[in-house]
Amino acid sequence: MIETNKIICGDALEELKKLPDNSIDLILTDPPYPDYHTEIYGYKKELITVLNKFKCPQLIFWSSKVDFPLDYTAVHIWDKKVGCGSQYERIFERSGGKEYKVFRCYLINSTVAKSYHGLGEEYTAHPSQKPIKLIRELILKYTKEGDIILDPYMGTGVVPLVCKQLKRKYIGIEINPEYYKIAKKRLAQSNLLDLNLNKVKLGYEGEELR
Repeated sequence: MIETNKIICGDALEELKKLPDNSIDLILTDPPYPDYHTEIYGYKKELITVLNKFKCPQLIFWSSKVDFPLDYTAVHIWDKKVGCGSQYERIFERSGGKEYKVFRCYLINSTVAKSYHGLGEEYTAHPSQKPIKLIRELILKYTKEGDIILDPYMGTGVVPLVCKQLKRKYIGIEINPEYYKIAKKRLAQSNLLDLNLNKVKLGYEGEELR
């Protein structure tokens, strides 16, 4: 048995070596991209290829402009519902289904954008922050209660946070100590929030791409 419901401040390349390859039900992560803030994230191909160790289903966010370096079974679109800049990102599904889907959810890149969400959302100033609503849709669609979800590049902790809300077990890894502190604080504060999750309109369109 592996220890779950924990977040780790450490190097994913080292921490992933400690996990048995059959111990995870889903990897849901937003890794560094080779064309985005490379001076901050220090992209290298090993950060992606290390995921080949795990044979479980995977959902991996990826740039709309750069080829994805791993095999996959489907490509989904996150429509950010913005009228300028980068209007979508891709989500590559590995070891999973073959239906291509569209997920529509507002981008969070400011305190104003945060106000469109509710749900206990906050703007963390992470340059690639993912919305609670979007992560919740993915977790509900691809997992069940009690599953173990791994996010080796957790940023400010949205995946562990949603796992906690939805009774999924989680392991989060983040190398940046400041982001790790934010994630830890969000998890601690989640016990105080009344999110009324059952009343939320998910907004998942479920559209097939052709």
